[in-house]
Amino acid sequence: MDTRWRALGIAALFSGTLLLAPAPGSAAPRVWVHAPPPPPVSEVRPAAPGRGHAWVGGYHRWDGRSYAWVPGTWRRAPRARAGWVQGRWVHSRHGWYWRNGHWR
Repeated sequence: MDTRWRALGIAALFSGTLLLAPAPGSAAPRVWVHAPPPPPVSEVRPAAPGRGHAWVGGYHRWDGRSYAWVPGTWRRAPRARAGWVQGRWVHSRHGWYWRNGHWR
């Protein structure tokens, strides 16, 4: 077994994550986390910087050892009337994985 893959497997074992094959329609592999995410942090949403911006709410990301809060921000929408669909943690029998947010 290649040393890099062995190290990755050991790191995944000790961090509580398990790397699997890429999700359908996704280039990045899913990272499974065995610990549930903490509740979302209540954020104060500042005024929008201008027309055509949408609020992208904060979220907990997995850093390989624990969850870390990423604060929300305003983003310029890619087109008129586009809305942001918030990313979320999804639970399945394997644990928890992150489903990215996207523009609709």
